[in-house]
Amino acid sequence: MTGTPQNILSIQSWVSFGHVGNAAAVFPLQRLGFEVWAIHTVQFSNHTGYGAWTGAVFPPEAVADLIDGIEARGVLPECGAVLSGYMGSEGTVAAVVDAVRRVRAANPEALYACDPVMGDVGRGVFVRPELPDLIAAQAIPEADIVTPNQFELELLTGRTVDTLEHALEAARALRERMRAGGPRVVLLTSLVRSGAPGESIETLVVTDDGAWLCRTPLLPLDPPRNGTGDAIAALFLGHYLKNATLGAGRSAQALSLSMSALFGLLSRTHAAGTREIQLVAAQDEFVKPARLFEAQQVG
Repeated sequence: MTGTPQNILSIQSWVSFGHVGNAAAVFPLQRLGFEVWAIHTVQFSNHTGYGAWTGAVFPPEAVADLIDGIEARGVLPECGAVLSGYMGSEGTVAAVVDAVRRVRAANPEALYACDPVMGDVGRGVFVRPELPDLIAAQAIPEADIVTPNQFELELLTGRTVDTLEHALEAARALRERMRAGGPRVVLLTSLVRSGAPGESIETLVVTDDGAWLCRTPLLPLDPPRNGTGDAIAALFLGHYLKNATLGAGRSAQALSLSMSALFGLLSRTHAAGTREIQLVAAQDEFVKPARLFEAQQVG
């Protein structure tokens, strides 16, 4: 990127120790050359996977108040995208949607990328029980990019995703509920399906122009590292924005670069043997992955 950096408003959780939510998304976006306006929905000492933490969930009014303050600076016309992750409460979903609408009113070209953080395979739903329906009803219809994992795609669509064809059908069904007139990009992460090569993990992107699959080796990370979904949502959005001139190949390029960067990050994490993803140590991977995995068109 050259000239003045593009600005992204990122509304997610925050941890002081480790990397999830904004603590996993902000730095990769900055490393890609973006200015990030971060608003935290919670501030915890560490992610909840440890079983114990301190901190607080911020009320929706606090999120809205920060949006008011940013808007008062007169900078919303310079915001190129909104990224949301863990929202935490019913009112926060409404506050995020209101922020998206205010940004779009100031800059109609701004994109909204929604990471619908709700649950995962093995853990089930780990947010408040009312949140999945609220995200589906309020956030998804405003979204230009949605980045569910396999569990979340099934939850949002009511469909079983166990084959590539089922994944494509579910992603297309979700696209129908996204913002009309937007690019309606669905990025399905952590896809595990019948017929896939062993010891691999796949990510699928489905757009108006087609569908692409990117496959990377499955690293033996046990337990799975928290924050990878937050990082991939940020990396995909960043590379999608940076490759705006590619037309139909934009999503495929963003998929390839973001998944290659994530593999580099997880490889560094595996080598270090750490519970937390090695975001700082792997920072060069975000810009130029050491190993590139191409996206293959599948539909």
